[in-house]
Amino acid sequence: MNIAVVGTGYVGLVTGTCFAETGNHVICVDIDADKVKRMQNGEVPIYEPGLDILFERNTRQGRLHFTTDLKSAVDKAQIIFLALPTPPGEDGSADLSYILGVANQLSFIIEDYKVIIDKSTVPVGTAEKVHAVLAKNLSEDMFDIVSNPEFLREGVAVEDFMKPDRVVIGTQSERAKEVLNELYQPFVRQGNPIYFMDERSAEMTKYAANSYLATRISFMNEIANLCEKLGANVDMVRIGMGSDARIGKRFLFPGVGYGGSCFPKDVQALAKTAEENGYDFKILKSVMNVNHIQKHILVEKIKATLGEDLTGKTIGIWGLAFKPNTDDIREAPALYIIEGLLAAGAKVKAFDPEAMENIKKVFGNRIELVNDQYEAIIGVDALAIITEWSVFRTPSFTVIKELMKQPIIFDGRNLYDLHRMESLGFHYQSIGRNKVEIKAKASA
Repeated sequence: MNIAVVGTGYVGLVTGTCFAETGNHVICVDIDADKVKRMQNGEVPIYEPGLDILFERNTRQGRLHFTTDLKSAVDKAQIIFLALPTPPGEDGSADLSYILGVANQLSFIIEDYKVIIDKSTVPVGTAEKVHAVLAKNLSEDMFDIVSNPEFLREGVAVEDFMKPDRVVIGTQSERAKEVLNELYQPFVRQGNPIYFMDERSAEMTKYAANSYLATRISFMNEIANLCEKLGANVDMVRIGMGSDARIGKRFLFPGVGYGGSCFPKDVQALAKTAEENGYDFKILKSVMNVNHIQKHILVEKIKATLGEDLTGKTIGIWGLAFKPNTDDIREAPALYIIEGLLAAGAKVKAFDPEAMENIKKVFGNRIELVNDQYEAIIGVDALAIITEWSVFRTPSFTVIKELMKQPIIFDGRNLYDLHRMESLGFHYQSIGRNKVEIKAKASA
């Protein structure tokens, strides 16, 4: 099939590349001329494991193209995916201006039947709004609007797209159903389902799924905080809970809060949608509140150990991205933790395998960015672990003790065994587990 993907952000680029991989002809459209030129020259603008391989193969074999010319892409396409930003407004609602703006442009350039698909995460009722914009200048038989939410996890997005748990397609058009069913058949050969439903239900499905996963994370963070007060070990609690088939093991790991481009924005948007429709979604309000508090909890642990005034102290940080295997720092806990440390007077030395350039755009020379994980702890008063990259899981603790002023680790991801840290002589604090203590040097 001939496909146009409007928007080459995270979702758009993965979507376009993976559709090209199954033999479709894909043109990705973006208004950023410099970005388009870089992609035309073979540069992948985001870090996502495995994407570069598919990107290179499909551009080389002529199935994947990039342009700033919306009309030329649309003229050749049977299917148009809208993978545009829906950033949160000041009130928490999703900003639909990009999507509706492109829909308006499409209404003037479409000349034959197109299936237009909302791939972005959009509030319930967006398909109807897009339809209304298009219908101002187009007859009803020239287009169908479909809601096809993505369920991609950053770090494994290519695998998620190529082998989806399920495909959700919101449309009441039989014509569009046939087109989308054919398009997605190569991705569900192992029998995973394609669910057809109405547009509003498809839009709601994405928000409900992400909000539920965010709720699990916040719930476990609350359990972890209570475990610390009660002397229980949240790791044991998590294992005991996760073995219940009704609950399952995933998204039960406590930490320093969720971040990224999806969970914070989607929870906020669903809560705002509920408010606009006269419903007080109490659980989601609590989820957001817990997550806000959790992002600051590591700073509070550090200040409780080293003193409220961290002037003269240097904190090493391992991990800046919101999760491993991505360079995405949107709403990353590291942003809040670093700001908290700087506000308390501390100096910060930091390392992340992929997110350094993005974090530099935020903090500039306010923090020191270094070339490897051990350089980040030379002469520091404490180490804070924020992102659970694999490279941080089995470090040389001998080297760590030699490089640091004092062996103090604040682990926001529970990477290490408590008994081992005690035997090695570390002051070690994690999330929801007992503190391993040695006498720390507090501020005067």
